[in-house]
Amino acid sequence: MASEPTGEKDAEPQAAAQPVAQPMAVQPTRERAGQEDRSSRRKARLRRARRRRVTVPLITAVVIIGVWQAVVAFGIVPNFLLPSPVQVVYALVADASLLAMHSAATLTEAALGLVIGTGVGFVVAVLMDRFQTVSLALDPIVTVSQTIPTVAIAPLLVLWFGYGLAPKVVLVVISTFFPITVSLVGGFRSVDPDLIDLMRTMRASRWQIFWKVKMPAALDQFFSGLRISATYAIVGAVIAEWLGGFSGLGVYMTRVRKSFAYDRMFAVIILISVLSLALMGLVDWLQRIAMPWKRAERKED
Repeated sequence: MASEPTGEKDAEPQAAAQPVAQPMAVQPTRERAGQEDRSSRRKARLRRARRRRVTVPLITAVVIIGVWQAVVAFGIVPNFLLPSPVQVVYALVADASLLAMHSAATLTEAALGLVIGTGVGFVVAVLMDRFQTVSLALDPIVTVSQTIPTVAIAPLLVLWFGYGLAPKVVLVVISTFFPITVSLVGGFRSVDPDLIDLMRTMRASRWQIFWKVKMPAALDQFFSGLRISATYAIVGAVIAEWLGGFSGLGVYMTRVRKSFAYDRMFAVIILISVLSLALMGLVDWLQRIAMPWKRAERKED
């Protein structure tokens, strides 16, 4: 007997699916806020670091000048032996025009000698890097050239070249080419040999390897040597002027020393330091132009 249908149907969900409210996407907002917070903290640290780079040396200079003034004011050191900072500043103002004239002569000698010395150092460094025989031959000569005191060789230069511009420039060249040569040779030899081998497999010529690989790698050390040479240039010019000349800060120092005007002596010493710092600042400016990637690295740090 056939069974009758029960009339029951399979149960099906009657209620329509209701849309579920999705939570708001807050994660990107939190990440953005975190990045902004880290960026603000980094900027604050940079501002504090800049302030410290200015304030700490400034406070140190003020303390030194204050102690100097106190030592003279309280008679710890006689005033005829050590002038006060006030007297030195007065001497700078009183002889400003004369100091400017002598400074121009010294800067001319230092600039010419520095340019020639940099060129000589660059050529010597390239030859020493390119030819091993040249490196073995010149390395002891370059080293020995720096063991001779400039005060000892300056009278010979005056004797050979007279009292004009030539002996000052030659002495500056002798003083400045050594840091350039040593820094460049070290920079050339610090290049990764695998990188040079890679350039050779790409059929790069020697000059392409030099300009594309070695020179960029040596720029940082080159500017370090140039910064040292810039200070040597001013000192070398002044030493040459001590032993003979018609103008320059060394000539001025000799004259005021003979007249026991120690306030003017200290004034010209400070001026020499300022000129040396100015040349070092010029080198730093040239480095920023020649190595723009260093600025990008500092910003990332």
